[in-house]
Amino acid sequence: MARDMGPVLKRCRSLGIEPAYLGIDKKSNRSFSRAGKKTSEYGLQLREKQKAKFIYGMLEKPFRNLFDRAQKMKGGTAGENLLTLLELRLDNVIFRLGFARTRSEARQIVSHKHVLVNGKCVNIPSYTVKAGDTIEIREKGKRTQRYKDILEVTAGRTVPAWLEADQENLTGTVKEVPTRDQIDVPVDEMLIVELYSK
Repeated sequence: MARDMGPVLKRCRSLGIEPAYLGIDKKSNRSFSRAGKKTSEYGLQLREKQKAKFIYGMLEKPFRNLFDRAQKMKGGTAGENLLTLLELRLDNVIFRLGFARTRSEARQIVSHKHVLVNGKCVNIPSYTVKAGDTIEIREKGKRTQRYKDILEVTAGRTVPAWLEADQENLTGTVKEVPTRDQIDVPVDEMLIVELYSK
């Protein structure tokens, strides 16, 4: 599985993202500036796409496929549908529930078959959950020190309104499909739509 292994804080600086959106507590002391350079319209659109891909940990091909899927969806704009589909990815839901410190850790947890969706083991991080789905960590994993450490770190994290989490039993429920105002990622989805519409 291909992954972006570059320095995270450096990438956050260049894209203008707070590391907190990735679940990272570290702060970068350096500032990133493009001295006297004005970004073109294409540059702005490309940057928004790179932001979304970086936050959700996706590569170009699956991201493009997800955009095509968002365009075919009935109701809502393509941009909002794209963000909704990104939020409903299983690895993102595990991260949002507080069962992983970062999305990449959530992806690893899913890949290693630690997650049950409606009682069935799912090991595909890009699996799209639906409203009413129950997500839990397998019994074998619940007793391990790893999840105790994770819960210690994520205890103060706010669980979005469209999810319900039971931290003690490591279970969660998708109450509804998230709307745009429930998604707190700093991405202008309309610029991504404009970029792909060229």
